[in-house]
Amino acid sequence: MLDDGFHVFDTTLRDGAQREGVNLTVADKLAIAKLLDEFGVGFIEGGWPGANPKDTEFFRRARTELSLKHAQLTAFGATRRANTRAADDPQVLALRDSGAPVVTLVAKSDDRHVELALRTTLDENLAMIADTVSYLRQQGQRVFVDCEHFFDGYRHNPDYALSVVRAAAEAGASVVVLCDTNGGMLPADVAAIVTEVREATGARLGIHAQDDTGCAVANTLAAVDAGATHVQCTANGYGERVGNANLFSVVPALVLKHGRTVLPEGCLREMTRVSQAIAEIVNIAPATHQPYVGISAFAHKAGLHASAIKVDPDLYQHIDPSLVGNDMRMLVSDMAGRASVELKSRELGVDLSGDRETLGRVVDRVKDMELAGYSFEAADASLELLLREEVGQPVRYFEVESWRTISERRPDGSSVSEATVKLRVKGERVIATGEGNGPVNALDRALRSALEGVYPDLATMELSDYKVRILEGTSGTGAVTRVLIDSTDGHDEWTTVGVGENVIEASWTALEQALTYGLLRRGYTRS
Repeated sequence: MLDDGFHVFDTTLRDGAQREGVNLTVADKLAIAKLLDEFGVGFIEGGWPGANPKDTEFFRRARTELSLKHAQLTAFGATRRANTRAADDPQVLALRDSGAPVVTLVAKSDDRHVELALRTTLDENLAMIADTVSYLRQQGQRVFVDCEHFFDGYRHNPDYALSVVRAAAEAGASVVVLCDTNGGMLPADVAAIVTEVREATGARLGIHAQDDTGCAVANTLAAVDAGATHVQCTANGYGERVGNANLFSVVPALVLKHGRTVLPEGCLREMTRVSQAIAEIVNIAPATHQPYVGISAFAHKAGLHASAIKVDPDLYQHIDPSLVGNDMRMLVSDMAGRASVELKSRELGVDLSGDRETLGRVVDRVKDMELAGYSFEAADASLELLLREEVGQPVRYFEVESWRTISERRPDGSSVSEATVKLRVKGERVIATGEGNGPVNALDRALRSALEGVYPDLATMELSDYKVRILEGTSGTGAVTRVLIDSTDGHDEWTTVGVGENVIEASWTALEQALTYGLLRRGYTRS
């Protein structure tokens, strides 16, 4: 465990789960908690026990199924009801019985919410806070208090908002968290208010920022600059409406920009892996352009950038990507120059360093092909095959004589496509057919049928994704089709690109290259 001087508090399992489209099972929540612990956060807010069966079950199972190395599990709940005792409130007792060593209580700090939403008096609200905090402290639990709508309440009635902070702190709350619940604050205002609250109350303060202005990360860092020592975030910024402060942007900023030790040694390098793993569990595709952890976070496309990176990567990168478990990527496109292609060739294992003639030829060919509709940014496999061809090492496992497809609508209403391919494989002429639920699927089956007898490893390879884009035509209503095919062998993935006057022609090119590249990876001798 780190010392208690600064808290990284994660609320993915509670606040992050309120994102539209996210529906976590108990098993999902347990898996995410383990990942967050591997990342090294100090506190994991597991949900609201007693308020819904799923969260109650999570805390029950967590007692035996979670063995946390770095984090403490935190239960979320509300202060007691008005005009009763904390010791008699079922919701408070559920927090007590959750087994969590830490409880986060949400409390109203905007006088309008107290009177209109809680329908109680301002004094009773303060009593509800003090009584609940005191009771849970007496039960041996640590208590944090989330002051809901704090910044709006402070602007409307600063004296009352401050009285809420004091009531929580004086009753024994370890941290009083100032919440920008509506997400409408800007960094300068956050910094000013946090400073005023800290000076007026002397309480230990935290920050919880929603991202409705796109400033949640900036607001969180501004609050830290103003004296907050507890930050509440969610993995990948998940949360209600547009989300919360992104854990994977706040933490690296604190560590790498502010020089704070907020994670255990070595945990920051797990960040990209953890971010992507959580995205898979919640079934949301990882954000490719997310800071620090996105696949494009350290991707370079412009030739001017590549020329500088060739000299020193730090010239166009704000950090070493390996610090957060990510990698630099060079993108080759019509914007590429010799430096881009040279760096990319090294990355792909076909090093063109010092070969100016071949570099120039590749640059010209890539630009011509991109003008025709190709895109190599996301198709490293196709680019590697092109590079090998240009250095006199073309990859050929079969020669294509011809191919064709037929689509048929049958009397029973079903549709089927049939494909025939004619190839030469290892000096032998092979003809094979295949049926599929579309012409591309039929071509894939026919091609595999022709090749698997010679290359049995093809059985382990499959198409994992297929993307089609119709490009703007250059004459009249003509159009060019670009197809990207993602393939996998169960361990690695690769992408190929094809372009043609119709979707089947483009698909064939991408499909042929996908199988060729897969065989290359398996080490087959070229024909």
